[in-house]
Amino acid sequence: MTVKNESIVSSAFPDTAFDVVAMAASAGGLQALSAVLSAMPADFPAAVVVVQHLDPRHRSLMAEILERRTPMRVQQAKEGDRLSPGLVHIAPPDRHLLVNPDGSLSLSQSELVHFVRPSADLLFESVAASYKERVIAVVLTGTGSGGNMGVRAVRKMKGVVIVQDERTSEFFGMPGAAIQTGCVDFVLPLEGIAPALARLVLRGERT
Repeated sequence: MTVKNESIVSSAFPDTAFDVVAMAASAGGLQALSAVLSAMPADFPAAVVVVQHLDPRHRSLMAEILERRTPMRVQQAKEGDRLSPGLVHIAPPDRHLLVNPDGSLSLSQSELVHFVRPSADLLFESVAASYKERVIAVVLTGTGSGGNMGVRAVRKMKGVVIVQDERTSEFFGMPGAAIQTGCVDFVLPLEGIAPALARLVLRGERT
């Protein structure tokens, strides 16, 4: 893995409008995540946490693949890791990824949610509880309805929810389920998500 400049670890980033971007994807997710993260600046001032449904029987190379495709730093999440600006944490296979109020990460092998582990819902619910209105949740291409409970939690805490549109989604199950909750702020084509994140995080533009 390429070594990139380290950032100061912090549990809250006062110079930004949001602290954490939580992203979730399933089928077709590697391509979608690559498209979004490759368009992000290396000095993106918020932390990013990602749940991608992976085959638990095999070691995941997702962090290494995404590391080559984005200027941001990318690593597979480990128990006790801490959020850091410009750093992307990827949930490991067969582990739920949770964000704690002090900015640390926890991994859990508790029961499946919507038949999967890691769970988009548990990630979104944990960041909503920990960072409240300073969270952006992003739902990308995927089958099933994972994430729909989590986006409700993000909205309840006054965070922002972005969903990939149907035209650019390889599979519209997850984005469609999120939209049906009525808790989505932006429905955007894949190429529009990274610019929207920059506007939100850097300038706090919610409209």
